[in-house]
Amino acid sequence: VSVLIDKGDATSIQEKAAFGDLNVTGNKQRDVVFYHRAIRAYWSGYTERCRYYSEKYMSITWPEVRFMKLQMQFYHGLNSLDILKKKLRGFSSVKCKEALRNSISVMRNAAAHSDWNYANKLCLLVAEQQALSCDHINAIKLYDASIESARKSGFIHEQGLACEKAGFYYKKYGAVHKALDYFKQARECYEEWGSSMKVDFIQGELNNVQILVNSELARRGR
Repeated sequence: VSVLIDKGDATSIQEKAAFGDLNVTGNKQRDVVFYHRAIRAYWSGYTERCRYYSEKYMSITWPEVRFMKLQMQFYHGLNSLDILKKKLRGFSSVKCKEALRNSISVMRNAAAHSDWNYANKLCLLVAEQQALSCDHINAIKLYDASIESARKSGFIHEQGLACEKAGFYYKKYGAVHKALDYFKQARECYEEWGSSMKVDFIQGELNNVQILVNSELARRGR
């Protein structure tokens, strides 16, 4: 996935040669393309594009994609949270909240059967939900729980994602030293994962937060 998000999209001609007509219902290769486009869009920060392709993928009914649909449900929930946080026009907050609740329900059921694979995902979704509701105590506990669960399971990219989300949460509330710490953890995870795009993105956040930290230290020194 780290390589996937660092690469550009193929042209429509290349895609048709490799996967057939993506407008034909029942083309299973088309559905794989939708899956990867949604994942790439999420990690690249293209919220509306992720929503478009994740909804297309979630509509698939063939049973062979159960595991991939669970993965997509996780990203669909996170993306719905991003839409709510950004207050994007053209999207119903009611539908986004419903999609989030559904994603949490699906992840809770999945985690009950496989804590190793899904506990970190459930914790991150609920942490973001609590953060949106300004429940600071539970949000912080769940961010840390997601980070630790992902670390134990070896999901380095999702560990980095949880660190990144925690960093943005602390930054929002002015806890710049905490934000700096979590962003540093996120950068380390993304470096190990091998995504130069995410490393560069987090480095930009680190630079911004370091300026805030320096300003705070200067004020205290007066």
